[in-house]
Amino acid sequence: MMKLPQRLRIIIQLVYQHLWQRRSAKIRVLLILIFLSLIVRWLPYFAPITEKDIQQDQQAIEFSDRNGLPLGTILTRDQDHTSIITLDQASPIFIEAILATEDAGFYYHGALDFKAIVRSIYQAIEAKKVISGASTITMQLARMLEPSPRILPAKLKEIWLSWRLTAGMNKDAILQAYINRLPMGSNIYGLEAASRIYFGISAKDLNLAQGSILAAIPNNPTHLNPYIGWESLKKRQKYVLKRMTQEGYISSTQAQKAYEEEIPLQPRQQGIIAAPHFLFWLASQLPSQHPNQIQTTIDLPLQKFVETQVREVIRTLKPNNVHQGAALVIDNQTGEVLAYVGSKDYFAEEELGRNDGVQALRQPGSTLKPFLYQFALEKRLIRGNSVLADVPTHYAIPGAKLYSPSDYSETFSGPVRVRIALANSLNIPAVRVLEKVGVENFLTRLQKLGFEHLNQPPEYYGLGLILGSGEVSLWELARAYRLMAKSGNNSLTLMTIKSELFLNNNYSIIKNSQRLSTSPQSSPSTPSSSWALITDMLSDRYARSKAFGIDSILNLPFPAAVKTGTSSNFRDTWTIGFTSDYTVATWVGNFDGQPMRQVSGVMGAAPLWNRILLHLHEQKLPQPFHSPEGMVKRPICALSGLKPTPPCPSIVQEYFYSEDLTDYENKPDTFYESISENKNSLSRLNLPSEYNEWLAKQPISDLMPTNLRILFPRNGDIFLLDSNNKEQKLEFQLGGKIDKSVELWLNGKKIGTNISNSFFWELKEGLWTLEIRKGKIVDQVSFEVKLAKVRSPYRGFSTSKKP
Repeated sequence: MMKLPQRLRIIIQLVYQHLWQRRSAKIRVLLILIFLSLIVRWLPYFAPITEKDIQQDQQAIEFSDRNGLPLGTILTRDQDHTSIITLDQASPIFIEAILATEDAGFYYHGALDFKAIVRSIYQAIEAKKVISGASTITMQLARMLEPSPRILPAKLKEIWLSWRLTAGMNKDAILQAYINRLPMGSNIYGLEAASRIYFGISAKDLNLAQGSILAAIPNNPTHLNPYIGWESLKKRQKYVLKRMTQEGYISSTQAQKAYEEEIPLQPRQQGIIAAPHFLFWLASQLPSQHPNQIQTTIDLPLQKFVETQVREVIRTLKPNNVHQGAALVIDNQTGEVLAYVGSKDYFAEEELGRNDGVQALRQPGSTLKPFLYQFALEKRLIRGNSVLADVPTHYAIPGAKLYSPSDYSETFSGPVRVRIALANSLNIPAVRVLEKVGVENFLTRLQKLGFEHLNQPPEYYGLGLILGSGEVSLWELARAYRLMAKSGNNSLTLMTIKSELFLNNNYSIIKNSQRLSTSPQSSPSTPSSSWALITDMLSDRYARSKAFGIDSILNLPFPAAVKTGTSSNFRDTWTIGFTSDYTVATWVGNFDGQPMRQVSGVMGAAPLWNRILLHLHEQKLPQPFHSPEGMVKRPICALSGLKPTPPCPSIVQEYFYSEDLTDYENKPDTFYESISENKNSLSRLNLPSEYNEWLAKQPISDLMPTNLRILFPRNGDIFLLDSNNKEQKLEFQLGGKIDKSVELWLNGKKIGTNISNSFFWELKEGLWTLEIRKGKIVDQVSFEVKLAKVRSPYRGFSTSKKP
């Protein structure tokens, strides 16, 4: 072991004898405290924070739409991404104002102002409450860099950071970093951004009135926002001017003149023309290295149209306590985002307009059901003609009450086919299918479909997953429905930036989210058939007529698949759907969680969805959806889903896999059977035993239509005859037992005997009365056929050009 030099040993010995050995215990404790304090005070110099360590991104970003039209410039989005200036580029008036208000002795004390600390403690003791703070500008900067709650450990951390800042930066550098991070209300950070946004000038050109107003804001940026708290801000400005007078920067006359000066504000739009939610969201997704001019995929005219429709729809729903809406439009072929509206008005802070309804997580209601049925079809757990029991059902959950799902209508439909269950959004059949699939399996599928926020274990969601017990975003829903529109054969990635711009400038192509895996493939023999079958069901207006009516706002004059959703207690309404060209997703609700007043998906979000899709196809109609590949249509009994037998009163068509046709032929309908009564042949309902309790509560006429009747057309119907189409036919649909004695009459003339439940008649202009007779008139309806003078594909919505 190396020995210390003789002289050093003597010095240490003398220090030990005179400063330690001869001192009392109290003095020794004091010496220890002094020694530790010196160590603590000097430690920051071994870990200083320099200007480079807290450097900000100083690029303002200019955005344009897909055709080069300007969308806006983002000067600031947070304290690390804003417009940066040097200290000499700031108005000296503002510097004087902020120093006088926040830390008059900034240049004369260290990281802490001990005089201010003593004064603050004394005032608090005297008044028994906090009168003034003692935070220096350096301490405030530390708090900006690492925000934390106002508790003792956080305060000690703040002091430590302040010392580190002082160790690595001079006063001017600290002040410069401070003014470039100041919170200035309206999500604005930094002096330069605030000056440009509020007054439309650079920070170096601020006068006394403007500079004192800006110096007043950081005290309470939310409450003192110039757009919503002007009166409070003027009171704070008076305090700022008073402090400047006290510090000798200005005279009382100058202060009074500045206070009385009118200060015009720029519009709230902050230099943004359209799509503010999209621009701020996209800016947050950009890598650290990016150009300052970015061409997006947004279509500006479409964006403005959608923004207008969101405002209009919300205005009409305001009496129902509806205050916000959001919408997303995607090009199905390219995956490009064409319109993105996050709220009714981004700049209406008092209405929480800055919240982004496209990215916000909400309960999805029934909007996940199509993906469940598709998954079950793919796994062959159900078929298109499968029948599900919509009857009271109870599930035992360990440690909880019985889970008893119910439908939106609070009624039960008995046996329902998959098509009817999905199209009418019935809950109990969906829960039954989820039980077959398994919550864990379905949750895994949803995650592969891009629902990354469904990240809890399966037990967390339970069977309620299919009814909306999780939380998803409108973005995730639109992305998954666009995949459905492409029959599951595409990437989940959506595009928000025109990639050519980045390739030409040697930047990596930026996409709006990480590339997720493509949708899991369906059965290898029919890779897209189950997706196409779900699309066919969602576009079937007749299948959803029980819940929504035959002519609801969901029905467009061209092929469109659509699904609505309503979360519990009417807090959220959704409508997501697509044509072959576009996917449109809409949400209507409230950001503060207040329930709407009896607003369902079809009443809330559907009108917005309807308007957008009609506008998108104003000039060009979409192509029809492709039929499910490898599937064929066959007639089935509407109640049982099986091959019709003579007693079956209602027959419809459904798709079958070719390999299921043998079963179809060998398993005819069993729900209806023929019986003889008084030499008459009648039909009798023969449902499985699981329907006994439900069946006992139903009017028998609703299920066992023994009487002849006309199902379609309905009385009062009007049909348009296309003069260019000579072969238009109308299908007469009849219910009940049809035998050889049944006759069909039209305007007093017999047109058919020995008919079936379906009869086709060539359309002719005029008023018509259709009768079904069996010896006498049993049922009749009247309808009209008109000649269509102009064939228009648009219905339910019109636009007008400004004069």
